[in-house]
Amino acid sequence: MAITALESGDIASRSTYPGKAAVVSWVFFDWAAQPYFTLITTFVFAPYFATHVAPDAARGQALWGFATASAGIAIALLSPVLGAIADATGRRKPWVAAFGAMLVIGASAMWIGGPGEPDIIPPLLFAYAIATVGVEFATVFNNAMMPTLVPPERIGRLSGAGWATGYIGGILSLILVLGFLAANPDTGRTLFGFAPLFGLDPVAHQGDRISGPLTGIWFIIFVLPMFLLTPDYPARHRLRDALRAGLRELKGTLLELPRQRSIAAFLFANMIYTDGLVSLFAFGGIYAAGTFGWSTIQIGTFGIILAIAGTFGGFIGGRLDDRFGPKRVIAGSMTILLLAIIAILSVNKDSILFIPVTPPQPGGALFASAAERAYLILGCCIGAVGAPLQAASRSLLIRMAPKDRIAQYFGLFALTGKVTSFLGPLLIGIVTAATGSQKAGMATLVLFFVTGLALLARIRHSGASRSDEPGIPK
Repeated sequence: MAITALESGDIASRSTYPGKAAVVSWVFFDWAAQPYFTLITTFVFAPYFATHVAPDAARGQALWGFATASAGIAIALLSPVLGAIADATGRRKPWVAAFGAMLVIGASAMWIGGPGEPDIIPPLLFAYAIATVGVEFATVFNNAMMPTLVPPERIGRLSGAGWATGYIGGILSLILVLGFLAANPDTGRTLFGFAPLFGLDPVAHQGDRISGPLTGIWFIIFVLPMFLLTPDYPARHRLRDALRAGLRELKGTLLELPRQRSIAAFLFANMIYTDGLVSLFAFGGIYAAGTFGWSTIQIGTFGIILAIAGTFGGFIGGRLDDRFGPKRVIAGSMTILLLAIIAILSVNKDSILFIPVTPPQPGGALFASAAERAYLILGCCIGAVGAPLQAASRSLLIRMAPKDRIAQYFGLFALTGKVTSFLGPLLIGIVTAATGSQKAGMATLVLFFVTGLALLARIRHSGASRSDEPGIPK
């Protein structure tokens, strides 16, 4: 069913919403995009680049960080502007298509990154930056479609379902790569003990490199239902007129933001706790490797288990969002994260909560020691609330922001999620270097969630739906 036209900058009243197929197709955007974060930025390509493409791991980590920061700066500067333009034009899908194409092209080009080829590093990092900008901007405009798909009282469930579905896609893509494509160069076998499919050469790390093209193909296949079955806003203005109108509206929004104290507090809180969450996920595996000596297979398995926990957390969190409101879900998630971090800091390979336990034995079974199992349980707690935290944040913004400027506010949302994204890793690095302790570095994350909770308390939002507001469908 088509979405009715926008009149005078507001969404016209509608008595119905699109059917189930349209909603499910929208949800599959998260499934389509998640392998980029799972395969390229976390578990497969980024570690491969640092250890095999770059001259050494330290320089590899630095180069990857610079490329990530460059993409983050572009995203931070352009997200609000592009969101404002999209609101003025009225349409979302053309933007998703354009930036999705950047994701596909950039990710596919990562195949060129052969091991020990320093000349390929600049174009490889450029491809990575292009893909990162593409996936982040495509997500901004996909998020902006949510208010047209379900009634306000079901936004939380829709957001949670999207995050959970994305986690499932990430799990399956990681299993596909580790189990069937990426082989150990020494043994020539994958995680499941198979020879890699398609004759991929383990010595040339083709199984690691294939994660780039696989991400692009995966996105094309699974984003198609959204383009075919999910309705879009109709076009309102030509691009040139939309550019002027969008920039004018963005200026007005920025000027009025100090008077909208709850939204401003929320955007600032999102900036702080998102930094903490991203840093926690980014350094959790590194901390485990340093504490327990985990290998790539153990860290990868740990990641799969956390993603499974996140899948269940996303579905459950969405229902809690609709019942109790997104603010309570965000506060509860941050509280659990805070307690989990404190508990993790008390876990060593030979003690739990400062009580001595038997340390892991060399060559022992996977997660065999009590300390490893405790870390795994705490990691599952983090994974389980990480998805609801992000999904409820998306839901809360939709409930608070003006509906005729939703893409613009999602641009500001992306801005606050990226503008200080370097701060958490930088603080962890500085404290770790100064103290020589991984534990001290990770302890800094407590500050992010304590601050986030304090800022969240300043937000005046009951958690009820906005169905009683003018222009919002009942």
